Amino acid sequence: MITGELKGKVDKLWTHFWNNGISNPISVIEQISYLLFMRRLDDEEINKENKARRIRKPVNNPTFSPEQQDCRWSKFRELNPEEKLATVRDRAFPLIKNLGGAASESAYAKHMKEAVFLIASPALLSQAIEQIDNIIDGIQEQARNSPDESYVDLMGDLYEYMLSKLSQAGTNGQFRTPRHIIKLMVELMEPTEREVVCDPACGTAGFLVGVAEYLNKRKQSELMAPENREHFKGGMFHGFDFDGTMLRIGSMNMMLHGIENPTIEARDSLSEDHASLEEAFTLVLANPPFKGSVSKDSIAKDLTQVVKTTKTELLFVALFLRLLKVGGRCAAIVPDGVLFGSSRAHKAIRKALVEEHKLDGIVSMPSGVFKPYAGVSTAILMFTKTGAGGTDNVWFYDMEADGFSLDDKRQPVEENDIPDILARWQSRDASKEIDRKGKAFFVPKAEIVENGYDLSINRYKEIEYEEVEYDPPLDILAKLRGLESEIRGDLDELEGLLKGK
Repeated sequence: MITGELKGKVDKLWTHFWNNGISNPISVIEQISYLLFMRRLDDEEINKENKARRIRKPVNNPTFSPEQQDCRWSKFRELNPEEKLATVRDRAFPLIKNLGGAASESAYAKHMKEAVFLIASPALLSQAIEQIDNIIDGIQEQARNSPDESYVDLMGDLYEYMLSKLSQAGTNGQFRTPRHIIKLMVELMEPTEREVVCDPACGTAGFLVGVAEYLNKRKQSELMAPENREHFKGGMFHGFDFDGTMLRIGSMNMMLHGIENPTIEARDSLSEDHASLEEAFTLVLANPPFKGSVSKDSIAKDLTQVVKTTKTELLFVALFLRLLKVGGRCAAIVPDGVLFGSSRAHKAIRKALVEEHKLDGIVSMPSGVFKPYAGVSTAILMFTKTGAGGTDNVWFYDMEADGFSLDDKRQPVEENDIPDILARWQSRDASKEIDRKGKAFFVPKAEIVENGYDLSINRYKEIEYEEVEYDPPLDILAKLRGLESEIRGDLDELEGLLKGK
């Protein structure tokens, strides 16, 4: 978690952009992302040069040619403001737009074609470069002093804090997924080195990056195999979105995490235009937009065959089933209404999960998880596509705390159910977890069917009320009379004092 001091530096940088006429939050994040990317490329090049010197060999696969040395952050930051702006605008920015060559077909190159450098003020660029240096230096120092926080984790926290400034987030049902919730969902799914992962509403590619970080930490030896490393860099990651800015930020985010050629595509995942993509992935992780309804004419016909509705939250569940291979797993955030909605469409999608596939588990999350955007109540829905049923018992967990306050400030707190969720999920046993007064328990399929496929945790959790013993009514009345007598005596005494005056 980045410190308050670092947040203050980000706020100061944000104010510089605002005061210089770049006030759209998305534009600010995009411009800062370009500069962070330039700094990161130069830092990586310096690391390559230091390694080359140690082993007394040439730099392996340098990013900057001899003619492009002026495009390096460490070089142009020393120039005067006017020269700095000219170099970044005319040299460094075109370089990052065309990484891999102008003819490159990578997702990064494809989406960066539309990128525009908006900084026109030499003073703003100088202030931004200075402030980014301060921020990155602060993050590096925090990483050195904290054994539990890596540089990559802190950079992710920095990005999350910047994204939290999207004041318009949520207006179309789109909510930034908190980084710790992404980590939880990835760890619940335990991805392997041969996964084919998809987020059909990827935004800044947070879930895809989460899988990459998990594999780099948990599957290092497996990723050393050439075929697995090649798959990791190219065929493993797939993300779709219809927002060009998000696609650019997502592509940069993936490249910074070592994924050189992910499939990041511009597409409306629910539309008929993309209905041909099916049974392609082994793992889906998503927090799709819950924006209400979409035009009936634009929805892919195969989705409406699964569930007849125009509600996006239900259509996306049907989409996940279509995208997954048989045996593929999904962990997705859904609004609570998906779990207990009484419409025919709500019941149909829940019945399909329970009867036609294997519904594995549901984690009910507190409503403050998405604050300050909204207090919407959500859950993590986990299932396996089988096409032949398989649901015997469904695991439920009632998350009451996620390590942060559930108000708009979202400050770190001690209460945190996430470690317990992971521990209980990994050791879950339907024969043992039957106490419905606790946080975690199983519910048999038959009971879910009897309840009309209702999947809300409150339908099944037993609330234990403490018995309160009261005194007999006559004893209470006697006490009240005694109190009344004392009050009357005090009033008489006060009246006497007043008359004595």
